[in-house]
Amino acid sequence: MRLNDDNDEEEGPKTMSQCSIGHLQPEKSFVIVGYALTSKKVESFLKPKLEGLARNKGILFVAIDQNRPLSDQGPFDIVLHKLTGKEWRQILEEYRRTHPEVTVLDPPDAIQHLHNRQSMLQCVADMNLSETYGKVGVPRQLVIKRDSSSIPDAVTKAGLILPLVAKPLVADGSAKSHELSLAYDEYSLQKLEPPLVLQEFVNHGVLFKVYIVGEAIKVVRRFSLPDVTKRELSKNAGVFRFPRVSCAAASADDADLDPSVAELPPRPLLERLAKELRRRLGLRLFNLDIIREHGRRDHFYVIDINYFPGYGKMPGYEHIFTDFLLSLAQSRYKKVNSWKP
Repeated sequence: MRLNDDNDEEEGPKTMSQCSIGHLQPEKSFVIVGYALTSKKVESFLKPKLEGLARNKGILFVAIDQNRPLSDQGPFDIVLHKLTGKEWRQILEEYRRTHPEVTVLDPPDAIQHLHNRQSMLQCVADMNLSETYGKVGVPRQLVIKRDSSSIPDAVTKAGLILPLVAKPLVADGSAKSHELSLAYDEYSLQKLEPPLVLQEFVNHGVLFKVYIVGEAIKVVRRFSLPDVTKRELSKNAGVFRFPRVSCAAASADDADLDPSVAELPPRPLLERLAKELRRRLGLRLFNLDIIREHGRRDHFYVIDINYFPGYGKMPGYEHIFTDFLLSLAQSRYKKVNSWKP
C-alpha cells in the first residue's frame, strides 16, 4: 500500500481518477489502483459513487497514461485494465514480469482465451461438476471459419437442430462481436458471414447474468430472445438479426414471471461453477450468461463468458468491487511481509 494524502476537500470537483500520485502527501495509506480503460468503460464503471466509496475505504483510482512507459508510472498496488491489441498485451506481460509485487486484473493471456467463442465455452464443456444441484453444459455448437455456401452441409453432418443462433467467432468486445442472428431454415444459413459459431437455440425465456468479482457472485435476470415453437419454426424462414441482447434487454428482476422461469439457479451450483471457472480461466473479473432450458428446472446452459463486464449495471457493485480490491491488497501485503526475514 502507498502513502498518500486524504486532505483534498477544498480542491473542488476534481475526481479521484484525475489525481496525480505525486501531489499527495504521506498522511494516509492508500491502495493505488492504476487503470487503463476505454473512455466508454470509464464512464460506465468509474462513477462518482464508486470513486467516493473507494476513497472512504482507502482506495485511489489513478489513470494510466498510455503515452508514457507503464514502468515509469505509479507505483501501483493493482492494475485494472480492459484494452485490446497485441502491443498492450506485450506491455502488460513485461510489466508483470518486472513488477511481480503488483496485481494485474487480469492476466492478458487468460483474457485472450475468452476472445474466441470456440475456446471460451470449451472449459465449461470439459467440466464434470456434481449434478446435485443441477446440470450445467453448453449448447451444441459448430465453428464455421470460411465459405458460407458450405454451412448447410456442415450443419447436417454435425446433426444440429434448427433454429440456430449465429455469433461472431471473435469476441473482442466490439459492437460487431455482440451481434446475434437467428437462422430458421437451412437455406438461410448461406446468408451468414463466417467466421462464426452456430449454437442450437434453447428455449429459455429469461437470461441469468452471473457477475463474478473474485469470490463474490451476483445474479440479475434479463429478458432474452423469445421462445420458438414448432409451429413458428415451420412458418418462419430466413435470418433474423438482433442487437446485443443482454445489454439491450430490460431487467426482468421485477417482472411478473412464472416462478419456474424466474427462479434463480441454485446458489451452491453457481458457487461451484464460479470457483472451477476461476481456476480454469485464471480470471477474477468476468460474468456468465446462463439460461435454463424451458420445462427442465435443473438443466442449465452457459452461452457466453465475458471479461470485465458492465459491472455498472450490477446492483451494489460499488461495495462488492471495493471490498474485493481491499482484499487483494491485504492479501498481497501479507504475502510480501512473509518474504521478509
